[in-house]
Amino acid sequence: MQIPEILLIESKHQPGNLGRILTTIGECGVVIDHITLARRTQDKSVWEITVEMDEAAGRQLFDRLAELPYARLLGRSDRVFDRHRGGKIETITKVALDSIQQLRDVYTPGVARVCLAIQKHPEKVWEYTNLGNTVGIITNGTAILGLGNIGSLPGLPVMEGKAMIYAKFVGISGVPILLTDTDPQKVIETVLAIESSFGAIHIEDIAAPECFEIEKILSEKLNKPVMQDDQHGTAVVVLAGLLTATRRVNQDLKNSIVGQIGLGAAGIGITSLLLHYGVKQVLGADLRESALQQLEALGGKRAGLEELMRKSHIVIATTGVKGLIKPEMVRTGQLIFALSNPEAEIEPRLALERGAAFATDGRSVNNALGFPALFRGALDARVKRFTNEMYMAAANKLSELAPPDELLPHVLEKSVHTAVAEAVKAAALAQQ
Repeated sequence: MQIPEILLIESKHQPGNLGRILTTIGECGVVIDHITLARRTQDKSVWEITVEMDEAAGRQLFDRLAELPYARLLGRSDRVFDRHRGGKIETITKVALDSIQQLRDVYTPGVARVCLAIQKHPEKVWEYTNLGNTVGIITNGTAILGLGNIGSLPGLPVMEGKAMIYAKFVGISGVPILLTDTDPQKVIETVLAIESSFGAIHIEDIAAPECFEIEKILSEKLNKPVMQDDQHGTAVVVLAGLLTATRRVNQDLKNSIVGQIGLGAAGIGITSLLLHYGVKQVLGADLRESALQQLEALGGKRAGLEELMRKSHIVIATTGVKGLIKPEMVRTGQLIFALSNPEAEIEPRLALERGAAFATDGRSVNNALGFPALFRGALDARVKRFTNEMYMAAANKLSELAPPDELLPHVLEKSVHTAVAEAVKAAALAQQ
């Protein structure tokens, strides 16, 4: 795993010293992200150098730096841990609270009138509370990122990250809910007991196949949007990327043979949406018989890994297995989406070297482009269910907004999330 670190390096203030330090870093196979001059005295400079490296490269680099007579490593910090310190989210007030009169209006005794108004007309809860901007982010930690069943508490940084993205891009308050139960029925019962706190339910990092049952039953029992991001958020962004990539290489997506390697939550979600979009043939590979049966129930066909690689025009991998796709498996002209994080099934560079027409990984296909706008659009339309039409509207809009030289729009562009949310809302309202 590539770890981002900031190195604080002191060097003698002489021509060429910085260049030699950077050369030493590069010779250790370490990528430099950023360089900043922290301070300078008459004869010395202190540089903050941000790098990405794995543990082996780090050990080699620190040994090499120690050998340089004109440089000294003063310290290092892990940028990722630094940005998580103290947590990433907090609850803040929307209204002023600077006087006793304001306190009486927003709390007691004034709040009683609002409570009674909602009791008499429940729909007023959307007008006088934050319910329409609140999503419960539910996990039991059984499938955190590519890390697996590490538990809900270690998964909290992921849930905080989701909440932060919601708040930043679409003004939604995401509330992490950490469950310790792995029994699907107990998860369902718990969510049903607390669901009235939220305008919608976001299911996150719950392992397959339990996640399918949980989402299905909650969607049936609740009169509010329920979505598992690992399935549908990922599928939306993958479809958007495929629409862009096939357009760039002048390939017909619907008539392409698509191979899906890995039929967990993401793989099944992608398969389902592609078939609904109109892709005529999807091959699927997985080691689990139950996953293959689920694929066939959707309309896909099972295949072994080598057969899938040989027959598919487009290959999508969501297995979590680094290096699963060997370079020699890649066919000339294929489109390769190796999406596992933090390490892909094949590096895009290797796939391109073997003749792939296009290759990308999970860093470029990020479901942060999907779930915020999907929930914003669903909440704004006040619909009770997500539909494939809403998912396809989001994917089409994302592909439409992709810059000429990019697969997808930039995830930090707030206007992109706003536009996608509007497309989702329009699709939802058109079905009512």
